[in-house]
Amino acid sequence: MSLTAYVNGIGVLGPGLNGWPEAAAVLCGRRTYTSAPTVLPSPTMLPAAERRRTGRVVKVALGVALEATAAAAVDATQLPSVFSSSGSDGHICHEICQALAHPGREVSPTRFSNSVHNAPAGYWGIATGAMTEANVLCAFDASFAAGLLDAMTQVTVDRRAIMLVAYDTEYPPPLHAKRPIPDAFGIALVLSPELAPQSLARLEVALTDEPFDTMTEPQLEALRASIPAARGLPLLEVLAHQEPGRTIIEYLDITRAAVRVEPCR
Repeated sequence: MSLTAYVNGIGVLGPGLNGWPEAAAVLCGRRTYTSAPTVLPSPTMLPAAERRRTGRVVKVALGVALEATAAAAVDATQLPSVFSSSGSDGHICHEICQALAHPGREVSPTRFSNSVHNAPAGYWGIATGAMTEANVLCAFDASFAAGLLDAMTQVTVDRRAIMLVAYDTEYPPPLHAKRPIPDAFGIALVLSPELAPQSLARLEVALTDEPFDTMTEPQLEALRASIPAARGLPLLEVLAHQEPGRTIIEYLDITRAAVRVEPCR
């Protein structure tokens, strides 16, 4: 069985990739890739009190979600979503571990509420006023493909538009030694069941046992391999070329996600 949807908007943020136009230029070879620390935008759409409390994971998730919904020209308040990440906020987890290591073991309630895995989805609802449902997934290194399959299934079965947001952030030492994610990275896709004026491409996704694709450019492959959310880079590369193509996305040890892309423009 295959799943189909149209891509109406894309958001990207990561090391040396500041937005979809810049990322597309790199991925299709019009621009040389230069790695640089991810610059996270301030979540200005949040009220000041919430904005002060947010960590890096919320900033990257909201940043790519805003870019994708703006490009798709959709009403974010009416758009269901799938948020997928391999973990929660690494820096806040580090701060909680530090607090628990002290005799008082006093954990800030604010820090605790921002450490939970569904915090970015909650902040998205606060920022946009969206009351639509949001699935929040975690599948460790397979989180991008898991999120893509969930979102594509909902589009195919329920015949409604949906937004996928896949994101990860780094862990500071000493947690970094056990989970060496180097930086923040996020991808957002607005998917719909029907062709729209802003549609970029039609996707068809199915499971396969074929080997997954890697990136030809060594720095981009290092990025893909080191950050779970960046496992979606081969798909973005095909989309950036604006030509028919097919790519295999890393998923489980025995199963991968095959994605066929047909441009709409």
